[in-house]
Amino acid sequence: MIRSIHKDDVDDNHYPQLNIDFCGIKCENPFFLASSAVCTNYEMVAKAFDAGWAGVFYKTICMQEISEVSPRFDAMHSNATHGDFYGFRNMEQLSENPVEMDFDILHRLKQNYPTKVVIASIMGQTEDQWITLAKMAEDAGCDAVELNFSCPQMKHEGMGSDVGQSPELVMAYTACVKKSVKIPVIPKMTPNITHIAEPAKSCLQAGADAISAINTIKSVTMDADAEVAGQRTISGYSGRAVRPIALRHILELAQMPEKPKLSGIGGIETWRDALEFIQLGCSNVQVCTAVMQYGYRIIDDLILGLQRYMAKRGITELTSLVGEQLPKFLKPDHLDRDTIIYPKFNKGLCIGCGRCEISCNDGGHQAIVFDHNTRQPRLVGSKCVGCHLCRLVCPAGAIGVTKRTKKKH
Repeated sequence: MIRSIHKDDVDDNHYPQLNIDFCGIKCENPFFLASSAVCTNYEMVAKAFDAGWAGVFYKTICMQEISEVSPRFDAMHSNATHGDFYGFRNMEQLSENPVEMDFDILHRLKQNYPTKVVIASIMGQTEDQWITLAKMAEDAGCDAVELNFSCPQMKHEGMGSDVGQSPELVMAYTACVKKSVKIPVIPKMTPNITHIAEPAKSCLQAGADAISAINTIKSVTMDADAEVAGQRTISGYSGRAVRPIALRHILELAQMPEKPKLSGIGGIETWRDALEFIQLGCSNVQVCTAVMQYGYRIIDDLILGLQRYMAKRGITELTSLVGEQLPKFLKPDHLDRDTIIYPKFNKGLCIGCGRCEISCNDGGHQAIVFDHNTRQPRLVGSKCVGCHLCRLVCPAGAIGVTKRTKKKH
């Protein structure tokens, strides 16, 4: 569970500021609410803005009538601990409000919070619908418009991830919106595809100003309590379990020759999570599931944690962190395969459980011998390949590492 730090309890006058530019829009920090259940009306967004969130990608607006199922959420819990879940399954679709009501909400938010970033997320079924919704967003005073090409559980055909998997469709819809408005246009990509860069490239060719990624991942859970009137279906999966998958998609987008501006989404709960997205090239990040668990208050931890990290490193501009880890990512054929790092046992921390030996023998390279009298493991260096499975399964943190050395052939 996230430990809350209240901003009023900390003197942050000496911490660096987190302001950053995104598509020419000034943002006071990189933390935004993702288009979802966490931002469905004026009061919710205003509360988030008051708490310190820099902006909102408001819940997706469409022209179709939306009716939701009940129940529509399910979760994967850690060690059967209820209340804290690592994965979240979501059957919710788009905004149930009338279109005019949502754009009035966005207009009032921008009027009452002029320094905050208000972005309308929209979804059409035809070019005319995309154009109409985008113009309504611009007329409402929105700073930008996000094109939802990615919702995985739409009732209506030709919408959501059905569109996001087609480079031709995303190009056509992005192009028609770009021609109709002057505000930045940000397509939102689906992860339910093999190569996310393909539709993203089409969007950029059509003039997209940035790319949002990712939306939820199509999934199935078998919990009987999650049945809807005795029925089941495929729906979106989010939460911290999807973060490595989201980062993979962000990396592929960041490595594109076009170097798109990126807004990162997927399993962000802590400032360290957000930092990972920023270091892979994101100028801002969007948060949903963590807010649903812990509330808008997590913004204090996000802001203060990132500020302290920057201060510790002597970094004064957030832009210095954007994409800084990209050079470290190599293709498999460029990785160092001539050296090895051996595990190192700390007898003082070892609790004698024997998990390292079991995992190495049954799932590794049989390189650990366990003395059942002393309850201590011993490494057989001639068999060890440096895979570090033992270190990962150790519950006591009793296995460290040695210096990297040349392999013995």
